[in-house]
Amino acid sequence: MQFNDLAAQYRHLKKEIDAGIASVIEGAHFISGPQVEELERELCAYTGRKYCVSTSNGTDALRMPLMAMGVGEGDAVFVPAFTFYASAEVISLCGATPVFVDSDPRTFNLSPDSLREQIDRVKREGKLKPKGVVAVDLFGLPVDFPKVEAICREENLFLLEDAAQGFGGSINGRKACSFGDFSATSFFPAKALGCYGDGGAVFTDDEEMAKLLQSIRVHGKGSFKYENVRLGLNARLDTIQAAILLPKLHAFDEENAHRCRAAARYAERLSGRFQTPYLPEGFSSSFGYYTILTAGAEERAALQARLKEKGIPTMVYYPCPLHLQKVYAPLGYHRGDLPVSEELTDRVLSLPMHGYITDEEIDAVCDALLES
Repeated sequence: MQFNDLAAQYRHLKKEIDAGIASVIEGAHFISGPQVEELERELCAYTGRKYCVSTSNGTDALRMPLMAMGVGEGDAVFVPAFTFYASAEVISLCGATPVFVDSDPRTFNLSPDSLREQIDRVKREGKLKPKGVVAVDLFGLPVDFPKVEAICREENLFLLEDAAQGFGGSINGRKACSFGDFSATSFFPAKALGCYGDGGAVFTDDEEMAKLLQSIRVHGKGSFKYENVRLGLNARLDTIQAAILLPKLHAFDEENAHRCRAAARYAERLSGRFQTPYLPEGFSSSFGYYTILTAGAEERAALQARLKEKGIPTMVYYPCPLHLQKVYAPLGYHRGDLPVSEELTDRVLSLPMHGYITDEEIDAVCDALLES
């Protein structure tokens, strides 16, 4: 059994993917080829955004909006502690200070209440200037953006939606990657929409910001290739990855529906024994990952060992909250500062999930988990 069966997806889309790769090779336009612009147009149509700037990876997709906003030394950017390191790393790379926010215990996403508390604390201490928020859509579920957007408007903070895992989710029909001043996603192969290498994209509705992002993407380019007007990155998406993503995007809704059916089957079998993913009213998840809560670290380890013996892979996303990572020790956080995030790292367990998982595979996972 595969945790995420990319080979099954390839078998299903082989004709279209192979043709796309061949067209790039035959055209020999490997950098900024026509497939890149085609993908950007289709991603705009899918998400409802006006502008899409594809990137070399999801980390650059997060870093570029911060650079566009002039984030730097003395700025506080608020980010959840329970997420992948890149969400905070890009803040530090810009010279700013990440201020960690606790999670909602049901959705696992950034807690609006904790966000408000951390903003108030930073303002009260007066050492940093509140600048923006990076809100992460975990496991396919969008953040509570109606509440978070209201806080950002009130505090005059920019909002960056980190939809690396959220692509395909929605709130009242409004799709992930359409929230905030900017949104960013990743096309890492393990994502619900993934390429065969690294890739990402930034979205915005602001034309001037889109132009600025396009400049930053190519070494701060000005009006022509060898005019450099600002510091930038080498952050272009390879044409061949765009060609791979196009047929995957065309198949995405079908695969997304399959993941949602699989999630429902998991929940039907497991909800009496474990805490299964919670969907607030009006929210939908793309279920790029299916994550349950165990009783604690000891039970989780035992369950992982049992499933491994049966050939069933599992993952722990994430084993350590960011505020307790060694790299952020100088910020002075201690265990107990963000209790929900800390508890989640001890209890979460992610199960096999993808757009081609079978009922038999789901039942095998559930049977193993429910053994007495």
